Amino acid sequence: MDRCDVLIVGGGPAGSTCAGKLRQAGVDVLVIDKQVFPRDKTCAGWVTPPVLEELALDPTEYANGRVCQPITGFRTGTIGGKEVETSYERVISYGIRRCEFDHYLLECCGARTRLGEAVKTIERSSDGWLINDQIETKLLVGAGGHFCPIARSLSGRKNRQAWTVGAQEIEFEVPANQLDKVHVDPKVPQLFFCADLKGYGWCFRKGNFLNIGLGRVRPEQLSRHVAEFCEFLRSSGKLDVEIPARMHGHAYQLYEGRPPELLDDGVLLIGDAAGLAYPQSGEGIRPAVESGLMAAAVIANANGNYRRDSLLPYRDQITARFGTPRTSGAAGWLPAGWLQALAGRLLKTEWFNRSVVLDKWFLHADTDALVV
Repeated sequence: MDRCDVLIVGGGPAGSTCAGKLRQAGVDVLVIDKQVFPRDKTCAGWVTPPVLEELALDPTEYANGRVCQPITGFRTGTIGGKEVETSYERVISYGIRRCEFDHYLLECCGARTRLGEAVKTIERSSDGWLINDQIETKLLVGAGGHFCPIARSLSGRKNRQAWTVGAQEIEFEVPANQLDKVHVDPKVPQLFFCADLKGYGWCFRKGNFLNIGLGRVRPEQLSRHVAEFCEFLRSSGKLDVEIPARMHGHAYQLYEGRPPELLDDGVLLIGDAAGLAYPQSGEGIRPAVESGLMAAAVIANANGNYRRDSLLPYRDQITARFGTPRTSGAAGWLPAGWLQALAGRLLKTEWFNRSVVLDKWFLHADTDALVV
């Protein structure tokens, strides 16, 4: 029988960040994940400087043998519409490959791991939980993403489907003799919103790697939208290379609609398992890291008492950091036709793209790194 004080289910950025801080606090922690690391992870893959600061990660050191693409601007607009390039003349973000980034964080956290092992059974015990009839723990931390078994057990997914994003994405290495057919500046990722504003596509070159994808809220006919976006990239002259036919799909919940279920006696959710992705951009890495840090601090301060009342400060910290989820979605007070017309005009202006789309929605430039 394997025993630990805290069992973290999921070894991504949320789980590894939480595990590392718990280790520093002297807590006996174990991380379990159904995948063996390094593993493929569907994600556009960029992180802002505040995330690196929160992780105490030096980009120069990290770049030793790994992709760490400096980003100094973005090209934005609507698919097929006017494009606006915004230059910051400084590094505002870094492109990473999630297979490398997640593996690095998990190795650095120093926690014991059980990889390639799925959570199949969850049972209450006299002193906490029994997992797979093999692991005894006092506290379960769900960090396994949208389909995390701990999240399904605690809160289910029935009431928040309206704010679930479906996405398809591919990341592949472009042969050296075809790089001149990729007309995308590695320092300037490209983001293009769908005409109905229910999602956006991206095209991001990281050195020799190219990441292409599209995500939508209420993703009916997602494959059609993805195919149309890929055709747009070709017809607009951005790409003249073959895009692998099979893209990878995934889903995640936005921090929208209603306050998420975050905790109960002996259980706590972080990252995408808690549904904390930013509603405008869908980014999940920064909320994952920050929720992992907050959870670790609350767990350490609980001194082994993992009853719900002792974990409630985590819920308060999440609300203080991310606010109260909006109940009507983005601009729900405007008729859809008006919203599309207004946004279509705004997305043609340099001010809106820099000040709102990039600084506010994607970079969160007005939010300093989290200090716990």
